[in-house]
Amino acid sequence: MVKKKRNWVEKLNDSKDLPKVSEITEKMSKRWGSGTVVIPAPIEVDGLMRKVPEGKLTTINEIREALARKHNASIGCPMTTGIFAWVAAHAAEEQREEGIEDITPYWRTLKTKGILNPKYPGGVEGVKSLLEAEGHKVEQKGKKHFVVDYEKSLIKL
Repeated sequence: MVKKKRNWVEKLNDSKDLPKVSEITEKMSKRWGSGTVVIPAPIEVDGLMRKVPEGKLTTINEIREALARKHNASIGCPMTTGIFAWVAAHAAEEQREEGIEDITPYWRTLKTKGILNPKYPGGVEGVKSLLEAEGHKVEQKGKKHFVVDYEKSLIKL
């Protein structure tokens, strides 16, 4: 029997056994210190991304900090938070294609230092046009694109 491939919305809503708070392993401690790490559920990351209003921005690190606060953990997992933001972005585009208007504004979630995420739907050009439509200025330095003065538009989650 062939297993049906799950769509992005199904992946977003599959929380498995997450969120989960664990001790930071010895391997992780070199980079992240000691304490605990929260591995969020995909829908939690999506929920935080949805809180960013038009004209405002957030970063993956802001989302990680909000998750850590929520779960009383030292840090939010950088790997899974980034992956789940990517899943949320693709789920949003899938919903847009189905005619749903109230989608997660994934383009407002930037990487560190205001860098656009090239792995989001539409790539850098797609994200850039959505941000510029909301009044942000995007510039390129080297291979990276970033929002100019993004700090002025950051919100605390």
